[in-house]
Amino acid sequence: MSGSSPDKEQPGDKAGGNKELAEEEAAGAELDWEAAKAAYESLTTTKRPRPPKPQNAITVAVSSRALFDMVEERKIYEEQGVEKYVEYQQANENVTLKPGPAFSLVKALEQVNSRLRELYPDDEELFDIVLMTNNHAQVGVRLINSINHYGLLIERFCMTGGKTPIGYLKAYLTNLYLSADSEKVQEAIEAGIAAATLFTGNKNVPYDDKQLRVAFDGDAVLFSDESEIIVKEHGLDRFFEHEQINENKPLAQGPLKGFLEDLGRLQKKFYIKNERLDSPIRTYLVTARSAASSGARVLKTLRSWGVQIDEALFLAGAPKGPVLAKIRPHIFFDDQMFHIEGARQLGTIAAHVPYGIGQKYNKSKLKDSSAKN
Repeated sequence: MSGSSPDKEQPGDKAGGNKELAEEEAAGAELDWEAAKAAYESLTTTKRPRPPKPQNAITVAVSSRALFDMVEERKIYEEQGVEKYVEYQQANENVTLKPGPAFSLVKALEQVNSRLRELYPDDEELFDIVLMTNNHAQVGVRLINSINHYGLLIERFCMTGGKTPIGYLKAYLTNLYLSADSEKVQEAIEAGIAAATLFTGNKNVPYDDKQLRVAFDGDAVLFSDESEIIVKEHGLDRFFEHEQINENKPLAQGPLKGFLEDLGRLQKKFYIKNERLDSPIRTYLVTARSAASSGARVLKTLRSWGVQIDEALFLAGAPKGPVLAKIRPHIFFDDQMFHIEGARQLGTIAAHVPYGIGQKYNKSKLKDSSAKN
């Protein structure tokens, strides 16, 4: 008798079963969220805004060493071990941690949220800040106390007790991961998650507390590294020729394209309310490209993506530090460590994106800088 036994699971049956299971899990998650939302809204005495639904939010995960200055604590961990580190943190849990490199950015993100809630009270497309750390839970009290001291609205934590938190990034629906640990950032990039290693500026710089300012390099950050490969392997003349020939061919996307798109969607919400000139978000492209010989392809690529950038600065190889000092961004993303170092020297908080061919030249410098940070 030909054919399969009716009791035997067929491939199509398995696929259908997986789809049904996924739909059931999604429906269950939706019910859980609605229940949590109802419970939160029943607490009529709370003045804290309800966290947005993760599926609707733009989730920015920050490590504890990115959010706070924990240089001394890190030294205890490295020199005396984890037990002494935990003991120290518990003994000092009422001592407020000082701000770290991501602190001003987080404050600016929360300012954007505040304006969005005023204009769109029921909208949940907001920034959601998650503390993503491999700290032990015993250290959590000091982190919570410090967050509450500064009035930060960080409700979601992930403390992994010494294990890498990278596996949780996708579970938390992370759009951007910021850390002081270059190895964890590299893991995140390899997992397809936008990520960068944060470095504190070497000078104290005042930041605008009413407008979020984000500056991006182009190649290997917003765009792929295809053009940088040509520069490194064939030189500038070949690069200029390549860019002019391919002027109307959009560049492939880089790791931070999605975050720029997230910022753009939120900007449009302010434009609709006639707040283009007073928008609490401003974006910058700060690139070593020259405008005349290789700038058109960049601008046409952004246009093809439907993405607007507020300011585009083509420096033709000039140092980026002085321009960034004028902009005073809350964060500047670049794939080249010499640009990161130049920005830091003049006070800019810089974020290294470990992506593309440039990393062949960055590894030793990145290791040295991370140790100092």
